[in-house]
Amino acid sequence: MIENRKGMLIVISGPSGTGKGTLCERLFDNDTSIHFSVSATTRAPREGEIDGVHYHFITDQQYDEWLAQGAFLEHATVHGHRYGTLKQPIEESIERGENVLLDIDPQGAISVMEQKPDCVSIFILPPSYDALRVRLHTRNTDDPKEIQKRLGNARGEVKQLHRYQYVVINDHLDMAYEQLYHIIAAEKQRTTRYFPIIEDF
Repeated sequence: MIENRKGMLIVISGPSGTGKGTLCERLFDNDTSIHFSVSATTRAPREGEIDGVHYHFITDQQYDEWLAQGAFLEHATVHGHRYGTLKQPIEESIERGENVLLDIDPQGAISVMEQKPDCVSIFILPPSYDALRVRLHTRNTDDPKEIQKRLGNARGEVKQLHRYQYVVINDHLDMAYEQLYHIIAAEKQRTTRYFPIIEDF
């Protein structure tokens, strides 16, 4: 049997603090066919973040240049910082049959979904706003003012849930990961992406 596959674009989104990053890391550890799309941002790196691995940390001037060149698939200002998803690396990876994962905010995700209707869109939902508040405080990456801003934005972001194909509630990490893994596994078998050729008798 000959297996032919076309790569797919996976969009994982949801409010800050829902555990998107942790779920994505598990996917990368367990599925080598999935590659992370490194977005660009003008915000400063958080502790432990590496330029070119987690984000391309760039200046406003560089951001403006890429924006003028049409280099972004989507771009948005979120929580006062500018973010953009680079178009060319994604298109090249998909052509090679690789699966590309975008871990982006809902504003950017909706823009990508409009431009790439064949993408797989998954919304990660917290079990409650109270749980989200606790997670944002315990991860110790943002000051209290930033946390309040993110919590306020989360209410509007959750209202966009119906625009996604799938939703995963991250109440229990292992269960949420299993659901996410099986969604992607099923999407790999769609006849729009998977073209097996079997031998004749």
